[in-house]
Amino acid sequence: MGLSHVFKPLKLRHRTLRNRIVFGAHTTNMAENGLPGDRHLGYYLERARGGAAMITVEPMPVHPAAVLTRGNFHPGCDSVIPHFRRLTEACKAEGAVMIQQLYHVGAHGDWDNSWHANWSPSGGPSYHDNDGSHAMTEAEIAESIDGFVQAALRCQKAGFDGVEVWAAYHSLLDQFWTPFSNQRTDQWGGSLENRTRLSREILRRIRAACGEDFIIGLSVSEDLESAVLSDRDEMLRIVALHDAEGLMDYVTVGAGSYIAFQKIIPSFQLAENLGVDLAAALKASGLKARVIAEAGIRTPENANTVLGAGQADLVAIVRGQIADPHLVAKAQDGRPEDIRGCLSCNQQCWGRRGRDYYISCLINPSVGHEFIWGGGQISCAETPQRVLVVGGGPAGLEAARVAAERGHGVVLAEAAPHLGGAFRLAGLQPRRGQILDLIDWYERQLRQLGVEIRLNTYLEVEEIVAMDAARVVLATGALPDTSGFQKALSHVAQMPGAEHGNVTTVEDVMARAIRPGSNVVLLDEGGHWRGIGTAWHMAAAGHAVTIVTPDAMIAQALVRMASDTTARAELARLGVRFVTEHAIIEWTGEAARCRSLLTGAEQEIAADTLVLATGSRADPALADALRALGREPLVIGDALAPRQAAAAIRDGLYMMKDI
Repeated sequence: MGLSHVFKPLKLRHRTLRNRIVFGAHTTNMAENGLPGDRHLGYYLERARGGAAMITVEPMPVHPAAVLTRGNFHPGCDSVIPHFRRLTEACKAEGAVMIQQLYHVGAHGDWDNSWHANWSPSGGPSYHDNDGSHAMTEAEIAESIDGFVQAALRCQKAGFDGVEVWAAYHSLLDQFWTPFSNQRTDQWGGSLENRTRLSREILRRIRAACGEDFIIGLSVSEDLESAVLSDRDEMLRIVALHDAEGLMDYVTVGAGSYIAFQKIIPSFQLAENLGVDLAAALKASGLKARVIAEAGIRTPENANTVLGAGQADLVAIVRGQIADPHLVAKAQDGRPEDIRGCLSCNQQCWGRRGRDYYISCLINPSVGHEFIWGGGQISCAETPQRVLVVGGGPAGLEAARVAAERGHGVVLAEAAPHLGGAFRLAGLQPRRGQILDLIDWYERQLRQLGVEIRLNTYLEVEEIVAMDAARVVLATGALPDTSGFQKALSHVAQMPGAEHGNVTTVEDVMARAIRPGSNVVLLDEGGHWRGIGTAWHMAAAGHAVTIVTPDAMIAQALVRMASDTTARAELARLGVRFVTEHAIIEWTGEAARCRSLLTGAEQEIAADTLVLATGSRADPALADALRALGREPLVIGDALAPRQAAAAIRDGLYMMKDI
């Protein structure tokens, strides 16, 4: 059977899990005034309805020193109990086992959110910011232990089936485990037994307080790139020490740490299944506790392979179930091709969380709005109409899908020979093929829904009017600005020398409309994948590439997605030259004259091609022409205002769901 390993039930203490896929812990940042509300309820309930066997609700800080984000829950406060009970009762009624993660980030806290000093074993540095931490006293260690226990009791009162104690990513408990961060000479430091005393005492006391019918998990991770953290043999010894005392029912295995953050939420740049190696080693070591593998496991097929190979007992798919909350149910129904696959882009999940917003999803704008819109389910229109969607980029694809789901007769006209628009060009960048998979998913969905797809169809205004559609949706995208205008030089309307030729755009490069020369300067004003991915593409093809940016660093917009470091490392490996905090004051046809935005000093960079990753502009001519004929179109996506794909897809859903 295709996914036979995924759909085997598994008993975990007093509960039986209906399958082997977990919706693992992650910070949604949705709390309002420290309490879970309707947004939380809608979000988790949709994943329970979608078939997740176990849901590990995002971390509860166990102490004021543990608060990390604006959207954290109230620590140490019984006011959360009735609100969580509403959530657990609803999700358990849908068949999900409910766990809550308990965490303390230790040295890596966010004191200007909590206004509490960060606590740590020995007063070590924070890798969250540039601040230090307070070395905990014996009394503060006892206070923290009690914080974990009291939090577990609140979880039990709120109807959770158990808790997961967070010791991953060099959190407080991992800081105690690690000699680098634990330099104590008392009973909490030195030997392995002493360094694990805190975590073992926490687990032991939770069991004593909550009883036998309560699941206890332990979350760990592996970061082999950081020399100061535990290697695999040490981590195996640490987990074995806890397991030998029967302290936990399962262990969740992730990747990365606060020191090497990019692996915690691995983007498409990194290999999939990052947490599997340590999970497999733990399984092979003969643990009594069950093993959950997570980190970069995107699909039911991946999960089935891991489970079938005996590398884990359960698999946590997080972003995959954010992107499609019904991933498990679709797989169980034999419809894996209907799963809307995660892009591993981190743009709206970690990217929004990195800005301290509640999370969402680039390809599923319903995320975070389930309590208003549902989990992507579309209601039928009272009166079906004929709808014409002009443009097959992400906004047009989503608009056509939603209109067809509502029962309208839909025609989608696309001028190009294939769907996707400029989004397809992004999918041609290195390691971004998941975008092409998404476009294929849209095409399958549209054909199943009976949408008439017309490719190679460029429509003039008269042709649109002649089609006599009740609603006309313009999703025609935007055009890259070829003037060379730079926001850093706002007084210069057009780059001097652009008329010399050999000036092109990233879109033309990725569409293979032009062949760049051997020596390329790429002007990147966005710091996003539009420019960075094109530079990567050209450098991998053998071109000598120099990126010039007004930003203080290359890939600046990727910082909040935890993918900038990996991007810069790959560009550097390929020999790409970085010129930061500069603008181009002239293109000579053979060189770019650049000026430092800091000192005014000038330099000349020889090149035979200048590639622009600057702004784009929407052309209102078609919409204006329709209005002049008395037809008011619905303008969406980049045709409305040039933005990223997340905005385009959201427009397609939000503006069509009530038509």
